[in-house]
Amino acid sequence: MRRQWWVAQALTVSMLTVSGALAGTAPAWADAPAPISVSTDQPSPIAAAAAENARNRVLKMAKSNLPAEVRVSAWNALRSSRGDVAIAEWLAPGGGYDAAKQRMRTTRSRNTAFCERVVSTHPVAFSPEVRTAAERALQGSDADRAAFVRTGYAEAQQRDRAAREADAQHRQEVAANDRSFVHALAEQDPGDQVRVAAQWALRAGATNADVVEFFGYGWMTGAALDLEGYRTRITDAEVLRHHTLKLLIEKATAAEQDLKDAADTAKARAEAEGAWRAVAEHADAARKAWLAEQDTARAQAENWRNIGKAAKESADDLWKNIAGPADANQDSWAKEQTEAAGSAVFWKDMFDRAQDSENRMRG
Repeated sequence: MRRQWWVAQALTVSMLTVSGALAGTAPAWADAPAPISVSTDQPSPIAAAAAENARNRVLKMAKSNLPAEVRVSAWNALRSSRGDVAIAEWLAPGGGYDAAKQRMRTTRSRNTAFCERVVSTHPVAFSPEVRTAAERALQGSDADRAAFVRTGYAEAQQRDRAAREADAQHRQEVAANDRSFVHALAEQDPGDQVRVAAQWALRAGATNADVVEFFGYGWMTGAALDLEGYRTRITDAEVLRHHTLKLLIEKATAAEQDLKDAADTAKARAEAEGAWRAVAEHADAARKAWLAEQDTARAQAENWRNIGKAAKESADDLWKNIAGPADANQDSWAKEQTEAAGSAVFWKDMFDRAQDSENRMRG
């Protein structure tokens, strides 16, 4: 059945995607202050700063557009009476974050994510049958959602296409420059999934109707997958970075403590110096990674700003479906750019603190 590729493609990515309809939803108790554990052993300033940022990172995840499984799990970690220990365990390999991602891989979660994405990317004006069927599936049972993914989506697409082709008055024509633009996206768009969607619209045997559907919903489906993929990728990387940072700081702090009673002071000092150097190197690598992510988000924001501008200036009916979503995408990527810049600042601070400790060990 046609467009099954889109079902398979979206389901594959939805293993690590956003549950859009619930995005940003927090439990009723989310605004209550989370309990903080108090220890008689005061952590070092760098350890305290790392722990605070780890907690803030988990809080951002809880309030984010990440899938519901991750958000709920993050809130549970934040509400734990064990404070920073619970946060560290949640971020550790095999901890709460990994468990939440595993739950996302269930067929039930993937089907729900797919239905939610269809609702968010298929406008009623262009795809009324698909939109109605997806909303009905979301309100129904697990079996309803599975049926929509299996056959309902493609069947609703066919009904929408038949209605568009029968409506001569509102039939949208595909001009040569429109097709050329899709060709350019297929080769040069900064988003992998947008490029795939454009290539699908221009595949061998495709018709003008496929190009029309690309402008109607295919473009935004690819864009949604690109944004979801970016958010998942940076979250995975930062979870691992924070876990590694905690271990490295603990090792460096212990090495510095061992220096006090060491028989071989020179050797112990060199080990402490090297341990803090490892912290600095890790932080610097993280900072550089976030600067690269900032560039990625900036390029996407600029891309969607240009698309929105072109859509507003075009008299072509094909472009009317992309104008509003383009502005929303620009805003989303601009926020990602700001977040990346803030993360780079944190890791620069970790780098500076670690270097100071390294220099102190060097004497």
